[in-house]
Amino acid sequence: MPGARSAPLPVTGACRRPDSAPVTCSRLGADRHGARRPGRARPSARWLLLLATLGAPAPAAAGLGVVATTPDYGALARAVGGAAVEVTVLAKPTEDPHFVDARPSHVVTLHRADVLIESGAGLETGWLPPLVEGARNVKVQPGALGRILGSDGIQLLDVPATLDRSQGDVHGQGNPHFLMDPLNARAVAGRMAEAFCALDPGSCTAYRTNLSRFQTALDERMKLWTARLAPFRGRDLVTYHNTWRYFGTRFGLVTDTFLEPKPGIPPSPPHLEHVIGKMKAAAMRVVLVEPYQSRKTAEVVAAHAGATVVDVCQFPGGLPASDDDYLALIGANVEAIARGLAGGP
Repeated sequence: MPGARSAPLPVTGACRRPDSAPVTCSRLGADRHGARRPGRARPSARWLLLLATLGAPAPAAAGLGVVATTPDYGALARAVGGAAVEVTVLAKPTEDPHFVDARPSHVVTLHRADVLIESGAGLETGWLPPLVEGARNVKVQPGALGRILGSDGIQLLDVPATLDRSQGDVHGQGNPHFLMDPLNARAVAGRMAEAFCALDPGSCTAYRTNLSRFQTALDERMKLWTARLAPFRGRDLVTYHNTWRYFGTRFGLVTDTFLEPKPGIPPSPPHLEHVIGKMKAAAMRVVLVEPYQSRKTAEVVAAHAGATVVDVCQFPGGLPASDDDYLALIGANVEAIARGLAGGP
């Protein structure tokens, strides 16, 4: 193909973290679809020790003990709960939410929790259920008042008409990355406040005050973000995974070109050749990459297509100055994408 001096298109192996050794989807023996894997080793000594730990009395908490599966939910919980909650997040901001490594400390944390907030829509299916089962805590079991599903009441995109493994890692309920639309985060924060009030009526006034403050700030920033991206409406963004579909829909950007041939399937040279051809034909100039994705793959594709790689993240803490702050995260993403589309550094 043209550009023979460019680096060859990389091959990424199945079930690998980018640029690292092979990994399993969970250390508890479940793949990212929730199926048990045969031939796993017996529980280690630290897991057996954990069983004894679960029988110990929990230390007194300063407020509601809230566990969030990912940092975006943790940031929203802190914004709504304020000083009345103690928030622990299971996944790191630079970690693929489909491939979170289960640790004994996670089981202990869930055992002592009053609230568990998860995305739902199948995002955590490969690793969360065994942790909840092992925690033996009725407060966070499915259907409990303390179990909050972010996906409840959200209009999900990419709901498949049929579901089979040949489609890749498709979520049957729809795309679970809906918090990349700030208005969905606004709604989820509202439901968090309702749940916190039901569980802790004495702090309900504080929860509602915090919610109002957060939603007002979000509404004001939405005006700024919309104006910042308005000149680029209709432009294409090439993404590694389908994480950015809700963001694109909200801000009028096209996000239907992916480095993955199918969700969760590693890029292959033939597919990347196809993507490069599509990018050249449509003058697509931006490739988005997140911390846990292969930047090398994105750079090679961008070099062949004459595009720019833009670093983004779906979780607070994954970009500079976005620690534990959902609004700062969205603002950083908006600015990075706008600069990339404008051809800036």
